[in-house]
Amino acid sequence: MDSLIAADLSALALRVRAHVIRMAAGGGCFLGASLSCTDLLVYLYARSLDIDPDEPARPDRDYLFLSKGHDVPALYGTLAELGFFPVSRLERHLSVDDALYWHPNRAVPGVEFHSGSLGHLLSVGIGVAYDLRLRGSARKVVVLVGDGELNEGSIWEALLVAGALRLGNLVVVVDRNGFQANLPTEALVPLEPLAAKFEAFGCLTVSTDGHDFGALDAAFAPLEAPRDRPAVVVARTVRGKGVPSIEARADRWFCRFTDLEVEALLRELHGASEAALQSEALLVR
Repeated sequence: MDSLIAADLSALALRVRAHVIRMAAGGGCFLGASLSCTDLLVYLYARSLDIDPDEPARPDRDYLFLSKGHDVPALYGTLAELGFFPVSRLERHLSVDDALYWHPNRAVPGVEFHSGSLGHLLSVGIGVAYDLRLRGSARKVVVLVGDGELNEGSIWEALLVAGALRLGNLVVVVDRNGFQANLPTEALVPLEPLAAKFEAFGCLTVSTDGHDFGALDAAFAPLEAPRDRPAVVVARTVRGKGVPSIEARADRWFCRFTDLEVEALLRELHGASEAALQSEALLVR
């Protein structure tokens, strides 16, 4: 990946993380997992998906379904930064005067579907992918799921159907941050060997660093070629990424902070990110 592009994506992700942290004030939000999937959403919307912010409902478009709907602050922040709706609207998160709630809301431009209970939206994505194929469309469907969500049986039933239908236009992205609510996934219901399980269900499976834009580029590039089976990208991430004091902490699942605490976290975020951004700038030079 070109260093200029990587620097731009890093700067975009930093702005989105700042929005997520601000949404942890007032009624709070699912902060840790929202921060873990920020880079994934930024990469997908900025580099992979063909969706027009000026016409998000255009019939000939790619689709993204956020199955781990509690991480919607990262989606709202990404959509706002990319022009789907004004950034100022994020200040109305959880306000009765807006539709920016704790889970995806189709009243928000760019949001394709309400997520509902965990484990359900992959089936919706499969239905859309199958419809696209029947209509002869070359568009793709990406479904972002959480690793704890993989304990839902509906996920694996859906994958059986996707494999049987040979849906090569479907990509499942797993936010593998290692936590389910307030417990490590491997301490609750172990998932490993995760990649082998997806392969056994008929999926082309790639594992990558979910915070490295160059690695994400390398993982997604081969998926653009025609294929006759669904693909899965297992993205290794860190809960609370970008804010060292809350990274990889089981107790930083749902957070509600005061305005003063939010300001402290924002200072930490920008302090932790400064060195990385300076490094990107040096690469550009």
